[in-house]
Amino acid sequence: MTKQKDMTDAAIVWFRNDLRLHDNVTLTEAIRKSDKVYPVYCFDPRHFAETELEFPKTDSYRAQFLVESLQNLRDNLQAIGSDLIVRQGVPESVIPQLAKEVGASKVLASKEVTSEERSVEKQMGDRLSPLGIELELIWQSTLLHVDDIPWPINNVPDIFSQFRREAEKTTQVRNTVPAPDALNNVASITAGDIPTLDQLGLLPVEADKRAVLAFKGGETTGLARLDEYFWERDCLKNYKETRNGMLGADYSSKFSAWLANGSLSPRTIYEEVKRYEQQRVKNKSTYWLVFELLWRDYFRFIAKKYGNSIFQFGGIQDKSPDLRNDIGLFHKWKNGKTGVPFIDANMREINATGFMSNRGRQNVASFLVKDLKVNWTWGALFFESILIDYDVCSNWCNWNYMAGVGNDPRENRYFNIMSQAQRYDGQGEYVRHWIPELSDVRGKKIHYPTEIPQPELASMGVRLGEDYPRPLVAFSKWLY
Repeated sequence: MTKQKDMTDAAIVWFRNDLRLHDNVTLTEAIRKSDKVYPVYCFDPRHFAETELEFPKTDSYRAQFLVESLQNLRDNLQAIGSDLIVRQGVPESVIPQLAKEVGASKVLASKEVTSEERSVEKQMGDRLSPLGIELELIWQSTLLHVDDIPWPINNVPDIFSQFRREAEKTTQVRNTVPAPDALNNVASITAGDIPTLDQLGLLPVEADKRAVLAFKGGETTGLARLDEYFWERDCLKNYKETRNGMLGADYSSKFSAWLANGSLSPRTIYEEVKRYEQQRVKNKSTYWLVFELLWRDYFRFIAKKYGNSIFQFGGIQDKSPDLRNDIGLFHKWKNGKTGVPFIDANMREINATGFMSNRGRQNVASFLVKDLKVNWTWGALFFESILIDYDVCSNWCNWNYMAGVGNDPRENRYFNIMSQAQRYDGQGEYVRHWIPELSDVRGKKIHYPTEIPQPELASMGVRLGEDYPRPLVAFSKWLY
């Protein structure tokens, strides 16, 4: 028999990486089970602490996107009669105290899979239990539900293609749940202010006009981007052909930023793909966007399977890669000063905007690990700090993959940077976009500044080693 809710019952919805009203199973369950629902977000100071590499765990771009997302969540909650309660402090202390204050009998939250988040969940449960308050954790981060895939987690295949083929044959995507039309007023509790970047100890963000998109956090802008990319601009039909582009808003969907903090649901995207296939066209591109959502799922399942191994130097394969902790080389890579234009352009983009294309990420990761021979975990930490679309599972599992300690079935995968530059930036437009020092170097020569005769280079106003650095690795190994 299903237990009827006590009409005096209260529940806290602890928002984490699910900052939306649409397709929010945690919120839906709280409304179903309780008469009063208190939506809460807690700023954890540990998320903004300095890392071992002396930059914040969450830096300004990612934090700004979070702040915008929370303001939008607050606006949307207020529109249905509620509000977002905001607190600062460690959640495992703050949430139980708040639950006691409002008389909540349960706390509901999305379930996470990685160590820091699971540690907080355990401590939260340990502190709620003596108070007679239940902690209910709900899986809702993936397209495919963890209970529906055809393996127990420990048996999830270690090769993506095997996972995809079997999952596609046997696993149905669950339907989305609607956003609530109304929610109870929580005015009896002080809502609290959403902190500014300055209050979080971070520098302000300045928009760069060269950015591929003016990213703004929040469910409203995430849904608007979905509508724009699919329906207004009709870009989905060409997604597979354009997804490796590097300049402009529409070469790829850019949904990752809103997916990362849960402002956009993967199941909502899936349902829109299916609607697009019915009303516009069904082709390889519509399939490929779902294919990319499955990659995202896969890395979350792998992170759950392997636990802390994804953060270790030896990765999930427990290898001993021949890499070094060279902080000087790392900073040249990080700051776009390697002297390899294709790499530097990508690193300058991420530093100026908090975003980089998928093609760029693969190349800069390969370069750090395979060419500079620098500790891959440092690259993963930097991406964690700065990317507006940082997702713990996707980031760390992708870096495992690129470092040769993860799920890549190919041994010693190596990205030939010059070949990649020629293929994806053949005339150097992307490099010129981000490296003004080389703006007068025309055509594909821009990828080979050391091969240009010195008088010709000087006539372009470029002095290697002064205006633009000499390459840290020899170009000759890359030439055809």
